[in-house]
Order: sequence, then C-alpha cells, then structure tokens
Amino acid sequence: MTRFEECTAMLKGISQYERTHRPWAAFLDDEAKAESDPRWLHKKKWHGVISRHTTPALVQNCAELKLPLVDLNDTAPFPGIPKIRPDNVGMGHLGAEHFIERGYRNFGFCGFLNEGWSRERRDGFMEGLNLAGHACHVFDVEYPGDLTPFWDAKQTTVLSAWLRRLPKPIAIMACGDLRALQVISAAQTAGLLVPEQVAVLGANNDAVRCDLAYPPLSSVEPNAFQSGYQAAEVLDNLIKGCKPDVMDIRIEPKGVAERHSTDILAIDDKNVAAALSFIREHACRGINVEEVLRPACASRSQLEKKFRRCLGRSPQAEIRRVQVAKIRQLLIETDFPLKKIAELTGFEYVEYMCVVFKRLTGDSPGSCRKRNQIKKGLGAEP
Repeated sequence: MTRFEECTAMLKGISQYERTHRPWAAFLDDEAKAESDPRWLHKKKWHGVISRHTTPALVQNCAELKLPLVDLNDTAPFPGIPKIRPDNVGMGHLGAEHFIERGYRNFGFCGFLNEGWSRERRDGFMEGLNLAGHACHVFDVEYPGDLTPFWDAKQTTVLSAWLRRLPKPIAIMACGDLRALQVISAAQTAGLLVPEQVAVLGANNDAVRCDLAYPPLSSVEPNAFQSGYQAAEVLDNLIKGCKPDVMDIRIEPKGVAERHSTDILAIDDKNVAAALSFIREHACRGINVEEVLRPACASRSQLEKKFRRCLGRSPQAEIRRVQVAKIRQLLIETDFPLKKIAELTGFEYVEYMCVVFKRLTGDSPGSCRKRNQIKKGLGAEP
C-alpha cells in the first residue's frame, strides 16, 4: 500500500472499533504536527494517542503528560509503548507458498539489508522455502533512505547482472513493491520475460503502483484495517488502565493480491515461455494460434505437444483463458457495455463473447457483474 492507502485503511479500522464499542471525539493530525510540536498535545486534555509515525519526542511528551500511546510504525519498538505492526515473517511465508504452489524450484529474494522489516520478510520467505526443501538466492543492499534516479539506475544495472546469473525459470520475492518494480525493470533490461522466465512478487500491495506496472505486479497484502482496529482496542484498554499482555503485536497479512507478474506456472521450455508471453500481450486483439507460432519459434504440432505437456491445455485454450480473465476484470472494474468489452477483448460479436465466457466460467457476463456489484455494495472490511 502507499502510505496514504495504508493510513486510510488503518483509520477505517479505528473508526470501525469506535462505531462498535463507544464513541470517541478524535482529532486527525494528518500533518503529524504533534510529533514535532508539543503545543499540539498541551492545547487540550487528551485521553490517548495513536501514532503512525512515532518519534522519540512524541514518546517523551506523551510520557510527561501521562498520555497512553499506541505505535503503528513498523520500526523497532520504544520501551513500554505498545506497537502494532505487520507480521513480516508471515508475509514472507505467504510469498514462499505462493511460488511453491506454482511449481517453482528456483527462488530469490531482493531486499534491504539495513531495514528490519525487510530482513524479517526475507527470513520468513527463506524459512517457508526451507520447510519445503528449497534454497534461496539473496540480493540485499543498503537502502540509502531516499529513492533517487541515480540510485535507481544503478540498482537496475546490478540487479540485471544478478538475474542473468540465476537459474531459470525463477521466482523472486522483493521486500516491497518499489523494490519489486526495480526487479521487473532489471529483468526487462536483461532481456528476460516476466513472468515466463522471472516471476516477481512484491509486498504491501500498493494497488495503484502495482496496477500501473508492466506487467501488473502481484503483491502480499498486509491487513492495515485490522492494525487500526487492534490499535484502537489497545488504546481503549490503556485508557481503562489495562496494559496489553503482548507489547509488540503482529497482524497477519490478508493474502496475495495476484496480478500478471506471477500469473503463470513455472515453465522451463523456451518455446512455451515465448508463446505465453506473446499470448499474454496480444490475446485481447483477437489473435489465433497461427500468429503465435512465429514468436514461439515452433511448428503448430510442436507447440501443441509442448503446451499439453507443460500446461495441460492447448495454445487456443490459453488464448481464451487470457481473454476471459480480461472480460471478468472489465465486468468488475468498469461499467462498460458488453459491446465495448467485446471490442477490448478481441471478439467481433458480443453474442459469441457471452457464449465463450459462460462455457469457460459457468456464469453469464451479466450475472458476474451483478454479483460483484452486490459485493462492492456491502463495503465490509474483512
């Protein structure tokens, strides 16, 4: 999540706790004035503070005012201050499980050596792999504290060299979404196909950034809503004089938000990998199998046999699978009429698109859209 998205989800969790327990009159210090200017804390009588960007000065001021404080920042804890943060080891475990389920045997992790949360995600990823009998290639560097064009360009160069040396196909988990985007850029610079040769998984699920990536980035999603809810519960208990039994509370992640960067099984056949890459990019303009043969460097009979062996389906079935996935996405995320969706997914006739969609999903486009609109209307956070 972006910091804004994450904080918004936390605030929703806090407000959910308030709605279901007792009313609070809350002041949203969205410019973080109180963390550097103690006058914000002294101006009126507060009963407690929940902070996303806790500083030593804020901790000291709250202690002087005897204000209960709950820390939501994913850094080292302050002594005596309850902290709510993601289960970073659990996020690493989810990443390992995600790749193992897709049949990968080669794995890598790319992170920041000087960030505790990154090391925890790395250790969780490696532990998950070790439990399944797999090893992991690690590429950790010191994060300078600020992403600059020069540092980013240097990382693309060194990451490209690292990726070229690794066995293929390989599954790479990055400590966060920004780092994952560097891995994708490095793979493309090295002439490697994503996800056919290098599958890439981020963490934090910054939805906008992940969707704008090419290919769109899969990411492990933390549960920021639950973090906010838990923080409110802990603060409520502190106000009542009850200290938590655990001072460093870890919140389990929600799961993996799957997008194209990992949407594939591990394929070690170069002809099939090239065909899958071409299909993924061009299926929705209405291609046929004959058009796939040239980029795949294979005859039709060879490609049919290889697809059956590697995927258990034909090239034509893969084209349809990609088209149907795009149809479902457009039905859920847009209000486009079916005619427009047919045009965007390579179907000349709306009726035929509807027949294909129902044959492969068991559902009509109209029913699919209606059901997901109802789910959205509920608006409930898990």
